[in-house]
Amino acid sequence: MDTSRAGRLALTLFLGIYGFRLLQHPDMGSLMDSIDLPIHETGHLVFSPFGDFTQFLGGTLFQIIVPCVFVGYFLMRGDRHSASVTLWWVAQNFWNISVYVKDARNQDLELVGGGEHDWAYILGHMGLLKQDQIIAHRVWVVGVILYVVAVAGGLFALNAASAKPVESAEAIAG
Repeated sequence: MDTSRAGRLALTLFLGIYGFRLLQHPDMGSLMDSIDLPIHETGHLVFSPFGDFTQFLGGTLFQIIVPCVFVGYFLMRGDRHSASVTLWWVAQNFWNISVYVKDARNQDLELVGGGEHDWAYILGHMGLLKQDQIIAHRVWVVGVILYVVAVAGGLFALNAASAKPVESAEAIAG
């Protein structure tokens, strides 16, 4: 096994184990929080020209869109393993978002800079505030599905890459 493949396997196994802990306790925070929070806050700015509702939703949208762009980039390059790693990031964001949605009625989470709670506003505006727990659970389930696909896809990509026949030096030179 070459070092690149070994490193990718180690990363995939780490994401599988760490992700399993996160899916059980998404409220414990993640190694990705320092990256996800600025992306979330930037989403509010990006979507602010489209009205209040879209501005509130924009943080969550950007938190999903940004890692999805990386998934697409790696798929276009044919790097399925890297795509699986960034898909794991998408899954982790869904768990992170589920915590925020779950807090919509109670509003116990400390918000950056204070202000109004995104999901209290969004669900309140849609008349769904009383369904915050159900919606949060569904968001969490989407994250679980993406996590399983990401980890299985990463292992599959590594297996497929190792199954490719290696061309001999004579065949390449010939």
